[in-house]
Formats: sequence, C-alpha cells, structure tokens
Amino acid sequence: METITVKEVQELVEQGNPLNIIDVREVKEVAEGKIPGAVNIPLGLLEFKINELDKSKEYIMVCRSGGRSGKASQFLENHGFTVINMTGGMLAWEGETV
Repeated sequence: METITVKEVQELVEQGNPLNIIDVREVKEVAEGKIPGAVNIPLGLLEFKINELDKSKEYIMVCRSGGRSGKASQFLENHGFTVINMTGGMLAWEGETV
C-alpha cells in the first residue's frame, strides 16, 4: 500500500493542487473539521458508494489516525483503484480544516 505523510498532503493542499481526498471517518467526526475539498464517505458505506468513484483518478484516503483509511485503501486497491493512505490521519493534521 502506498502512503503519504500528513505534511506532504498539507503542502499539496496549500499549493492548490487538485486532489481527490476521501475521509472515511464517521459524520460526527468530520463535523469537527476536515481537509478542505475532502469528500466524506464513512468506511462502513464505502462498499456501497464504490460505483460513484472513478478508477482513472488517484485517491488519498484519510481517517482519524490512519487505521481505517488503511482498510479503505486495501479495499479500493482490491477493486482496481489507485489509492494512497495518509499516515497519521487527522490527529497529525496541522493545516486548515473546514
């Protein structure tokens, strides 16, 4: 599984790079703040929303600490998607949140 650090994602966001970020935390967790532009798909709903994702895009997976996003990354990789897991999760995020 490919990984990316919180700092690397933060730099990409700050540079205005177009990113496809999926936050797999629960709705209540995301309400406390998420990375700008991130789409919330709770891990338990990912298998039901998979047909809404585009296999030609690369996705960065995010959660609270990196565990759930790791599971989500494995799941999507097994279905032919290109994904990168953000290690450290939102606990390590120091950038802007919305």
